[in-house]
Amino acid sequence: MKNNLKVLRAQRDWSQEVLSRQLGVSRQTINAIERGKYDPSLPLAFKLAKLFKMKIEDIFQCED
Repeated sequence: MKNNLKVLRAQRDWSQEVLSRQLGVSRQTINAIERGKYDPSLPLAFKLAKLFKMKIEDIFQCED
């Protein structure tokens, strides 16, 4: 799954560590999501959407 999490995080000048603390996950989890190595759980996707004040589909895009 493609995402623009790295761009959104950079726009706010947040490190992976800062974002991970806000979400209650490890920095490695954020890194894996940004690199497309891990798809977040639905609850985590909702947390991200709420934090960035966006829809989930505006952050994550399915690759066909």
